[in-house]
Amino acid sequence: MSEPLLGADAFALDVSEWVNSAPISPESLRGRVVVVEAFQMLCPGCVSHGLPLAQRLHGMFDSRELVVLGLHTVFEHHAVMGREALEVFLSEYRIEFPVAIDRPLDGQAIPATMHRYGLRGTPSTIIVDREGRVRQIAFGAVDELALGTYLGRLLAEPTTPSMPSVSASMSEAGEACSFDGVCI
Repeated sequence: MSEPLLGADAFALDVSEWVNSAPISPESLRGRVVVVEAFQMLCPGCVSHGLPLAQRLHGMFDSRELVVLGLHTVFEHHAVMGREALEVFLSEYRIEFPVAIDRPLDGQAIPATMHRYGLRGTPSTIIVDREGRVRQIAFGAVDELALGTYLGRLLAEPTTPSMPSVSASMSEAGEACSFDGVCI
């Protein structure tokens, strides 16, 4: 897989369709923090951790400040994870935030957005700042307190065209730190 595009002005979802929403463009999200929850219907971690957390974030934050998007990114069991099954799944689990289907790539198991951002599996979380830069990509269940703190810091950042591009927050010692508290 490719290296994740952290800090680049490159945020975009390469999707085949939106399931429960009109299409959403990256430009329409500028000025807001975006949390993308990449999931599969048959992923136990997605059902038990990723999607419930995304649903809580969706209900907790003002959509003028933070937007949650779902990305159904199928890399296995393709035959049973079509649009019809996804619609039923979203209804049964009462997923209210917009969900798109990651675009399949001909002859490849890994779909387009998953490949673009180097996602290792599901659940995965992509966090985009107000300027449209991918700031974090996490695989697996995330620590909710650390995520909330990180999102609070992003929401507190000013929105300016001259804001430097960074791939992670900085500790007092100048180390790059992820939202789960790991500093390098």
